[in-house]
Amino acid sequence: MCFHSQQTKDAQSVSKRFKAKVNTTKSIQSNHYNGFTHPQTPIITNINREEIQLFSWGLIPNWAKDKTIQAYTLNAKIETLNEKPSFKNNIVNRCLIIADGFTEWQWLDPKGKQKQPYLITLPNNDLFAYAGLYSFWTDTQTGEIVESYTMVTTQANELMSQIHNTKKRMPIILEPHQEESWLNGENYLHFANCKIELSAKQK
Repeated sequence: MCFHSQQTKDAQSVSKRFKAKVNTTKSIQSNHYNGFTHPQTPIITNINREEIQLFSWGLIPNWAKDKTIQAYTLNAKIETLNEKPSFKNNIVNRCLIIADGFTEWQWLDPKGKQKQPYLITLPNNDLFAYAGLYSFWTDTQTGEIVESYTMVTTQANELMSQIHNTKKRMPIILEPHQEESWLNGENYLHFANCKIELSAKQK
């Protein structure tokens, strides 16, 4: 799975790469997004493709009673999207999660007492987009509307199988030509095989 991401490029570079305007005065850069703190990170939704917005990591479905469900919805397995109550009603709510790297830990012993972190990027450290789903949730106590997302994952490729050597999962990183297809609602199972070339280095 993926719980630690980064987006280190400046707003101008992100805007140019994704042909969209940054619609926030907050920073869209971070050397480390820890999913368990539910940070706001830059995304592009299928209903507003010309704007880069900040949504909270950890999808809150519209039926949730409170935000605590976010701890369990950082990632969504592509194989079971249509089965999980948290995700099946949001399959049409597609988004691009903007990043330029993520961190995964390789277990060096059977119990994971020793781990080696790796930074995973594109070979040229360019920007990319994870496949994501998003949701709008209204807090019935305060009336606050929370915009949130989940990162869709798949079976690890050869490189990631060696690094994420326990659960053998990885986020779906879309190739540039796939980004529009994902937003357009193409059958999500068509994206299960992550073929984009990745690079890994020890941290």
